[in-house]
Amino acid sequence: MNRRTFLKKSIGSLLALVGLSGGTYFYAREIETGMLQLKRDVIFSKKIPESFNQFKIVQFSDTHIGFHYSLEQLNEVVNTINNEEPDLVVFTGDLVDQANTYNWNDKLIKTLKKIQASNGKYWIYGNHDHGGYGTDIVKNTMDKAGFQLLKNSHTTIRNADGELILAGIDDVMLGDPNLRKTLTAANPELFTILLAHEPDYADQVVRYPVDMQLSGHSHGGQVRLPFIGDLYTPLYAEKYVEGKHSLNNGKLTLYVSKGIGTTRVPYRFLCKPEINIFTLKTQTAKS
Repeated sequence: MNRRTFLKKSIGSLLALVGLSGGTYFYAREIETGMLQLKRDVIFSKKIPESFNQFKIVQFSDTHIGFHYSLEQLNEVVNTINNEEPDLVVFTGDLVDQANTYNWNDKLIKTLKKIQASNGKYWIYGNHDHGGYGTDIVKNTMDKAGFQLLKNSHTTIRNADGELILAGIDDVMLGDPNLRKTLTAANPELFTILLAHEPDYADQVVRYPVDMQLSGHSHGGQVRLPFIGDLYTPLYAEKYVEGKHSLNNGKLTLYVSKGIGTTRVPYRFLCKPEINIFTLKTQTAKS
């Protein structure tokens, strides 16, 4: 165990014992968890067709509804997404926190169904979606809400005379991911976006013709301290915790969302929830 890992685990254990006290605890639980921010990135590539210039993709992830996150809060997220007028919306997993105890009803379906995107709405499984016998009921909910599942599969997104590939793998922890199967018959010359819940899977993705990976799972650590960073992240989110990462000399760019909800502990500290907005630009297009 290196020094940084030792410090993170030691401080994390201390916080688990004494908790966040006083005003800091109130802020982390009641204030920052509701400070939803919009994280914007511009994606440049010669592989992006002219017809996709200014094409807007909105990613939301890790809502964990039911664990200190309500349908009312989700409705605010939906309104925020629609205000962006996205061309494409993707959800990168973990819809509810515990599928076996969540009170499933049509209200969730109706809320998600309100999300509008001219080129479609897509999603992938996260570990919490498979957990608690949630696999089928989560899929049924997303189907009825108008989202298309990408489970070791891909689709071609067409805009005028241009095309790009949108692919998604099954969850790494509790599913059966197969990237080779996912990209079978996909044109490697097209700009390819992969949805993968766990960000550390990027170390496998670099061997394939993928240009951009969108992930969640980490929550950015939820609790971060100055000079130390995140105190804890789950398995397969230990190397790439948040933000942008360039792999294989820039051939693959990974973006890790901090997500929206919380899990394990109901607070965030120096790690605001976020919706991620990506604007595509071809490098030959005028800015």
